[in-house]
Amino acid sequence: MTEKHPLQPFLPCNARLLMLGSFPPKRERWSMEFFYPNWINDMWRIMGLLFYDDKHHFEYVGERRFDRDAIIAFCNEKGIALYDTATEVRRLKDNASDKFLEVVTPTNVPELLRKLPQCSTIVTTGEKATDTLCALLQVERPAVGACVEGVCAGRQVRLFRMPSSSRAYPMSIDKKAASYRILFEYLGLLRKSERV
Repeated sequence: MTEKHPLQPFLPCNARLLMLGSFPPKRERWSMEFFYPNWINDMWRIMGLLFYDDKHHFEYVGERRFDRDAIIAFCNEKGIALYDTATEVRRLKDNASDKFLEVVTPTNVPELLRKLPQCSTIVTTGEKATDTLCALLQVERPAVGACVEGVCAGRQVRLFRMPSSSRAYPMSIDKKAASYRILFEYLGLLRKSERV
């Protein structure tokens, strides 16, 4: 049985960055109706640490859920678009692991980019997402924390491969944040003087 993507792409008109994960976890793992919804996924803690020096910035105090409205406002302000590299998958095991996701229908990334005229940087946030996008762009897979250049939707794009924000990925949140810092400093969204 296959599963279709439950969310629409989040595409702010000012986006200079398109972040692509693999596919959302099963809905029972969600703590909000948005991207990276799993409470034990650290994406929004990484963002809180980098931009507000507080990994709990996007959490509701005393609750096990993220503040969707604050996250959406942040992404709109910073120009961060969000989606995944698959619109339809088959789960080979009953869990959220990318290792057991079979991509049935990859996302039409060129179509997403056509809706984002200012975007020339794409980041993948896991191995499955990276492999899917590299196959589309016909580029070699970069090392974690590195980037490669390619062409998509008729424009030059830079693909950054970031460490997975899943806690299953064996790296501390501080080290993950250090990798993401390089990306956001490159885009000018985070000044070097804001280093924490």
